[in-house]
This record gives sequence, structure tokens and C-alpha cells, in this order.
Amino acid sequence: MLLGDSSELLYKGVIKMSQPIIVKPGEKVKLKDFDPNYSEGYKDKKSAEKEMKKIRKQMIQLQSLLYAESKHALLIILQALDTGGKDGTIRHVMAGVDPQGCDVKSFKVPTPEELDHDFLWRAHNVTPRKGKIVIFNRSYYEDVLVVRVHNYVPKDVWKKRYDQINDFERFLTENKTVVMKFYLHISKDEQKKRLEARLSDPSKLWKFSEGDLKERKFWDDYMDAYEDTLTKCSTEDAPWYIIPSNKKWYRNLVIGQAIVDKLKSLDMKYPEPQGKFDKIVID
Repeated sequence: MLLGDSSELLYKGVIKMSQPIIVKPGEKVKLKDFDPNYSEGYKDKKSAEKEMKKIRKQMIQLQSLLYAESKHALLIILQALDTGGKDGTIRHVMAGVDPQGCDVKSFKVPTPEELDHDFLWRAHNVTPRKGKIVIFNRSYYEDVLVVRVHNYVPKDVWKKRYDQINDFERFLTENKTVVMKFYLHISKDEQKKRLEARLSDPSKLWKFSEGDLKERKFWDDYMDAYEDTLTKCSTEDAPWYIIPSNKKWYRNLVIGQAIVDKLKSLDMKYPEPQGKFDKIVID
């Protein structure tokens, strides 16, 4: 088992892995220290998929508990550079969960209405109610990433947003929303391969955009922005997970196990029946 019930011990530093996954609050992140090819003892997709089947089964059961109990909500945030694997993570990790209890929200360029509000407004508007899982495909973190890289707002504006985000996430967790944040870490060479794969595969060509190539030129700037984000916004309330993502099957395994561990930690129970039914006979 990759993380198993030990993820809290990993977070506290009691268990050591050759490459940490959870960013401890106050720890300065340098992404060059994190190998995107890392796979912690798993050699191939076949070995990981066997474990992934168990994880999916547990996730389905735990989601059912979350939905029935309706005391907590789960917000999953996926951040990555282009081709990082956000869509694939959603498809493979969440396969089999009940769509009644799980929504996906994608954050595109802000609309005029959204720009007329504070940068967190559009996100807060779609956070999960109790009993549900909501996945953010990109998120309000774009407002300290792409906004910073392209100078869409002055530095003195985006610098304040780290503390505002931390306050927002603390508010959510204090109101029974669990916040899990995953940065899908790929190498520049891996991004090149994935972009080339889109060009050569008719079923993926529609996903290719010349804008991806323009953004690729800012790779180093994005690395700097992500390092600051991971450093400044990994908190006790909502720590960041740095997920090695060159190997898609390992990415899925790590994220799936982390979600299962977190849901288990909530110690959920099915609600008591609303009445006594021991004498009911159904003809």
C-alpha cells in the first residue's frame, strides 16, 4: 500500500519516503528536488492498477458514506501546467463514483461578471455542499499563477492573495469542507511528448492549441510561481500534495490513495434510521 492509513504520519514527518508528497507548512519548495518520474517501488502500470482497483472500491464506499451522512464536504483542487493530466486524473481516479454526489468545475478566463467581483467569488459560489465532492479543474490559484506570470495585475495585488487564499481555505475547513490540493508535477520533456502526441493522434488533436506553445515559453516563470504558491499556501488546514505525474498510472494511484485516506479519517457513519422498522412486513 502506497500511503494507506499512514498519510497523517507522512504529513507529520514520522514516516520518511525517499520523496515526500505532502508539503509541510513553512517548508520552502524547490521543484527541482521533486522527481516527476518517481514511482516509490512500483515498476509498471500493471502492478499499480491492481492496487488501484482496491482504491476505487474503497472510494465508492466512502463516497456513499459521505453522501448519506452529509456532515462534511470534499473539495479537490487539481493544478498543473498544460498536459499535466487534470482531465485524466478526474476520469481514472473518480471512475465509478456516484455522479449524484460528485461535480467537476472548470475555471476558464473570467467572465465580465466574475471580474466585477473579488477573485474568490466565482470559486466560493461552486464549493461543495455537505455530502458532496466537487473537483476544481484549475482553480482560484490561477490568480497567483497565470495572473502573476503575465502581469495581469500589479505585484502588490497578487502578493496579497496568498494570505487571502489561506484565510478562505481555513474558513472552508472550519465549516466542514475538507480541502485537498494536488499539484500534478511533470517535466518539460514530458510535456513536449504529450503535446506531440496530441498532434499525431486524430482523437486528441482537438485538444491541441497554439496557446499551449506560447505558455510553454514561460515554463521557468511558472515554476517560480508554483514554488511560491506551494510554499506560501500549504497550511495545516489545507496542505499541498506534490504528485509525480510523468507516469500517469502512478499519479492516479497516489491521488486515489490520498483521497481514500482522508475520507477514512472523517470517521463517518450512516445515519440512524428515521423510525423503527423491525416489525414491518412487505407483501
